[in-house]
Amino acid sequence: MPFRDIASKELAKLFAVFAHPDRVRIIEELGTGEKDVNSIQAVLGVSHSRTSQNLAVLRTNRIVIERRDGRHVYYRLAQPHLAGWLLEGLRFIEGEVQASGARLSALEEARQTWSNDQAPELLLTNRD
Repeated sequence: MPFRDIASKELAKLFAVFAHPDRVRIIEELGTGEKDVNSIQAVLGVSHSRTSQNLAVLRTNRIVIERRDGRHVYYRLAQPHLAGWLLEGLRFIEGEVQASGARLSALEEARQTWSNDQAPELLLTNRD
């Protein structure tokens, strides 16, 4: 069934985009709304070039959209509910991790922080 092959390949390409932790963090940061490159870089705590490279990958794969205002470039998610979708992925990971430990605590804290940052309507959309 070729439609299954095509769909599987497209999903695999999408998941490959999420395969870098910086890109996941960028998506979660943009879940709260549009941000400029310098703000994203500051939150990630990485170099400007590293931030720009990851944003380029996200832009090429139509995950983010850029808007220019003079010398400033602002980014937003093409589909804002994507941040909530990734947030739900943490629940899956938490279920696979041992019931205690620093890793589980970090996952829980990230989920709580990111869900508090996101607009309530985005989270509701993801549960439908």
